[in-house]
Amino acid sequence: MGIFDIIGPVMVGPSSSHTAGAVRIGAFARKLLGGPPRAARIGLHGSFAATGEGHGTHLALLAGLLGMEPDDARIPEARQIARQSGLEFLFETVDLGEVHPNSVRLELEGEDGPLEVRASSVGGGRISAWGVDAFRVKLDGSYPTLLLVYPDRPGAVAMVAAILSNAAINIATLKAHRTSRGGPALMTVELDQAPSEEVVDALRHLPQMAQVRFLPALEFGG
Repeated sequence: MGIFDIIGPVMVGPSSSHTAGAVRIGAFARKLLGGPPRAARIGLHGSFAATGEGHGTHLALLAGLLGMEPDDARIPEARQIARQSGLEFLFETVDLGEVHPNSVRLELEGEDGPLEVRASSVGGGRISAWGVDAFRVKLDGSYPTLLLVYPDRPGAVAMVAAILSNAAINIATLKAHRTSRGGPALMTVELDQAPSEEVVDALRHLPQMAQVRFLPALEFGG
């Protein structure tokens, strides 16, 4: 445990869970989308819904989607900045089931299409993303991460690992998620260093690869 796990991150308050964590969830989703969203439907669950307005959760989520960090002095003006930037947004209360009370579902529209992220703020500004589109995942944004969608077929993991190995990129974790046997699958690969665009492009050209997203590490102070 580091010092910032005890005293919390450098941030605009009032709450590391409702504010700093919410900013990081928004930033996680923006980076995974590959750029700024055009529209955002934001479903607040549990205490995010019950007390989020008073704790600044709504503003924090928008701030993250706008590319701000937890210590950005503009967070209190996030609604106005979002409107000025052309971001259409809607907040609603949702029930996401038996998950952490500080949870949210972000349904985004970006330049390259839609994205859904389900994530929780788990304390001290830390986050846990547990859903991407139709898949269950477990990501916290601390590593550069590849997310690859492909048909569940033998050999897919080996082909991805070979491209990364040839580029001298070390794999920290690799997990495969699928909705059903033989159906669509998602591979999440956390890396020790960010891949070049050439490596990402090589992955996109693998046989039957449907989608490749790259998520840079969230490198916020604290």
